[in-house]
Amino acid sequence: MSERYDFREIEQKWQKYWAEKDLFKTVEDDSKEKYYVLEMFPYPSGKLHMGHVRNYSIGDVTARYMKMKGYNVLHPMGWDSFGLPAENAAIKNGIRPDIWTHDNIAEMKEQLKSLGLSYDWDREVATCKEDYYKWMQWIFIQFYNKGLAYKKENAVNWCPSCQTVLANEQVVNGKCERCKTPVGKKDLSQWYLKITDYAQRLLDDLDKLPGWPEKVKLMQKNWIGRSTGAEVQFEIEGFDKKLDIYTTRPDTIFGVTCMILAPEHPFVKELVTEDHKADVDAFMDKLQYLSDIDRSATTLEKEGCFLGRYAINPLNGDRVPIYIANYVMMDYGTGAIMVVPAHDQRDFEFATKYGIKIVPVIQPEDPEIDVNNLKAAFAAEGTMINSGEFDGMNNKDAIEKIIQYMDEKGIGKSSVNFRLRDWLISRQRYWGTPIPMIWCDDCGWSPVNEEDLPVLLPKDVEFTGKGQSPLTTSKTFGKCTCPKCGKPASREMDTMDTFLDSSWYFLRYTDARNEEAAFDAKKANYWMPVDQYVGGVEHAILHLLYARFFTKVLHDLGLVEADEPFTNLLTQGMVLKDGSKMSKSVGNIVSPQEIIEKYGSDTARLFILFAAPPERDLDWSDTGVEGSYKFLNRIWRLVGEIIEKRDASVKPEVVSGDDKQLNFQLNATTKRVSDSLSKGRFSFNTAISAIMELVNEMYRYKETENANYSLLFDAAERMVLLLSPFTPHICEEMWQQLGHETSAYLESWPEYDESALLQDTVEIVVQLNGRVKMKANVASGISADEQKETVLAEDGVKALIGDKSIVKVVSVPERLVNIVVK
Repeated sequence: MSERYDFREIEQKWQKYWAEKDLFKTVEDDSKEKYYVLEMFPYPSGKLHMGHVRNYSIGDVTARYMKMKGYNVLHPMGWDSFGLPAENAAIKNGIRPDIWTHDNIAEMKEQLKSLGLSYDWDREVATCKEDYYKWMQWIFIQFYNKGLAYKKENAVNWCPSCQTVLANEQVVNGKCERCKTPVGKKDLSQWYLKITDYAQRLLDDLDKLPGWPEKVKLMQKNWIGRSTGAEVQFEIEGFDKKLDIYTTRPDTIFGVTCMILAPEHPFVKELVTEDHKADVDAFMDKLQYLSDIDRSATTLEKEGCFLGRYAINPLNGDRVPIYIANYVMMDYGTGAIMVVPAHDQRDFEFATKYGIKIVPVIQPEDPEIDVNNLKAAFAAEGTMINSGEFDGMNNKDAIEKIIQYMDEKGIGKSSVNFRLRDWLISRQRYWGTPIPMIWCDDCGWSPVNEEDLPVLLPKDVEFTGKGQSPLTTSKTFGKCTCPKCGKPASREMDTMDTFLDSSWYFLRYTDARNEEAAFDAKKANYWMPVDQYVGGVEHAILHLLYARFFTKVLHDLGLVEADEPFTNLLTQGMVLKDGSKMSKSVGNIVSPQEIIEKYGSDTARLFILFAAPPERDLDWSDTGVEGSYKFLNRIWRLVGEIIEKRDASVKPEVVSGDDKQLNFQLNATTKRVSDSLSKGRFSFNTAISAIMELVNEMYRYKETENANYSLLFDAAERMVLLLSPFTPHICEEMWQQLGHETSAYLESWPEYDESALLQDTVEIVVQLNGRVKMKANVASGISADEQKETVLAEDGVKALIGDKSIVKVVSVPERLVNIVVK
């Protein structure tokens, strides 16, 4: 065995070996229990960052460990490869998105292979390839046929200079990120998926996910936002339509003194009177430069405009003015709200600003609060006042009574509402999955015939960054024939939100090369659900919620048995440097390739797995990387010396006290590492620390007078297997040097001997007035009193006590003795 740890030669050798032997290829095997481990697939930007290294190393350790435990492990990788960056590269550099993307995929794939990750590359998928997006289009058509896809008009961000639609993230401080022109709003007809049909199931089935972090489940619960309340109808003076509102506080309806509509509400144009039209138009012009995020902010200054119309309070007949306001959004509830200034702070601020009447309807229990002279809204519990027949009731008790009263009168009813909105999936972009729909003047919208899929992205497009989608510049794409009547028709020019592509890719992995279906049900049912999913907490809501939605729909369509995609979820922390997230703008980027070239990928993996528990943020440390590299060199030298000095004719017998101590440490380490890697636990730093302690013990033992190198040889074999999921290249090489012809990856996970964990003596801590002063050895299984007497009899302890008086002695068997003196 070479004295020098040549990581370059070793890592290239074993990466080539794994590829030639097709070692990570996986097939279904009913005789074995399956285990599907998956890290969120990356966007192919061209360069791996340290967050990638951490994410994929976590998954790889899990996959390798479960393989050695005897599971049939699926561990695939692919590319979330549609998206705006490729289109921007086409505009900026004149390179086609497909070329830019595939070049980046090739580069990143080599980087992933250099990390020694155990991926089954035969299952690789790229969402931008025709063999993937064909089935994305097929799935969309199934949604459409099930009534879950529809088209409607919606206001979008519009840059008048670039003449294009902008995503919310492309609007910076109200301006286009490209040309800095103020961004306005424009109504466009766009496609939606009816995720709201699944809102209750998505909420209820969070209880099926005990392996998910509670914070992620809470984030989804809040995003779905279920509330119970009432739908109430307000009549409008001089108008034949009624105004529907949803409220969670029907107990305050008697206190309604104003109605507010979202500026986008369809009634606004019909309701505004001629003498208020100019003011309303000016307000709307000003509002179009305010983003939805800004409008939802709690710090937003509330502004509104009177429409010149009045509604009638259905419970007391009061005439109340109708306004529009910047803080009321069309996409929540009905797009209209009732204003109760006395009992809602936002309403109080609005009413105070515009001189709207404030009528209290709940009397607080606190006599110090004068509801007739409020300085702020009173939102707590109390007694109903100014509420007709409901006066004197507790307001919480009155809620059901008022709903019942409105139901009997036909002016309201009990209702459940969700914050969750239907999913807008249209994108006015080129580099995405074409939406497989056709418009015919006679037949309306129809899906493309399934036998005509995929609808391919055309190559004859222009990327200018201006105007409509680049798809509209194609001379070959838009015109087609109607699939129903055969007359001339036109294709949908929008492409799909890339979140659709990532909402089912885990299913495609189960049967990635299938040309006849999105996936074979038998294969999908063998592998699904994913047993362990690993990714950033930033995907807690959108991606994870959409993936759950897709899985439920595909389950309902009879395509897969699972109705939840991911049994267990780990959201790993970020990689920081100097306390900040790594970014180009801050200038604190550490390149994985530089670390790999200087120290090797095993060192990079070891450091990133040892430096912090995976769910916590990790602060990069150059000295920590250096320490990891030194540790690998240390075990390399140790194993080399053991191989050199071992006499195979000597049996590895446990005889002496030192033998027993080594054997104890070996088995204790095996147990500790096994416990740290078992299902649902990711204590990688604890496992690595245990292996380091074992290495220290092996170094200590080899210096003893009668060191048995055959015993050390056995310990080295076990240590290499325990370390192999973390640092696979060096462990494969050491395993081979130890005399084995097969890969360590194919070995069974080491077992430990319970009897070896029973020591004759144990080391305990001795404290004086709560401070650790020394350690002592006591008999295993000793009682508290016996331990106390043994420790007090030791010369070192007597010297510690000196001439002080013992007040009391606390003895915890096999752990500590605390002597209190004065």
